[in-house]
Amino acid sequence: MLYDFHTHTFHSDGILSPIELIRRAFVKGYSAIGITDHVAIGSLGRVIKEISDDCALARTYWDILAIPGVELTHVPPQAISEVAKKAKEMGAWLVVVHGETSAEPVAKGTNLAAVQSPDVDILAHPGPITAEEASLAAQNNVFIELTARRGHSTANAHVALISQKAKAKLLVSSDAHSEKDLLTPNSVESILRQANINPRQHPQILHRNPKLLIEKVNRSSSHSG
Repeated sequence: MLYDFHTHTFHSDGILSPIELIRRAFVKGYSAIGITDHVAIGSLGRVIKEISDDCALARTYWDILAIPGVELTHVPPQAISEVAKKAKEMGAWLVVVHGETSAEPVAKGTNLAAVQSPDVDILAHPGPITAEEASLAAQNNVFIELTARRGHSTANAHVALISQKAKAKLLVSSDAHSEKDLLTPNSVESILRQANINPRQHPQILHRNPKLLIEKVNRSSSHSG
């Protein structure tokens, strides 16, 4: 089973439509996929509506949990909690925050704001995450991403070390922008090895933590099915 909670479509900088990306993920053996296009305050309503409609269609006809979400990207740290709350109110099941990866000029304080927000579910590619930020993520049930994305993934070993010491929940996500970026059983195992994760922890990260996130999404949303 493959779980992937961070992907992009042509509603931001991806290539495929949501329904096509979901279909290709389903064929590759995915159990769940989060469609989380880049947004800020201005695009929330349009993107959430269009993604939600395609996710609902996919869930109706295919055995895959297609989750409508957003990735808050380059949002000022002071506004993250407010925008995350608004995203949930507008129908996003899943809120990802684009973390302080060294590959982009993300505002300092983004990681801290994300892990403090009750409406944020995942802190993506958090780069030089601190022990304090990881501890807050653990306390506030914010999941930390180990990413397959080139450039962002260079910090995976640091992210894994700091997060595991703080007992924060880790996930592997693709940050896919096209079909070729989607996860495979081999790629997720490779990501964990390169991040120096003990093989005994692989089932927790690849199976149990994704199920915990799905339970969180189910509890916090008003959807059914």
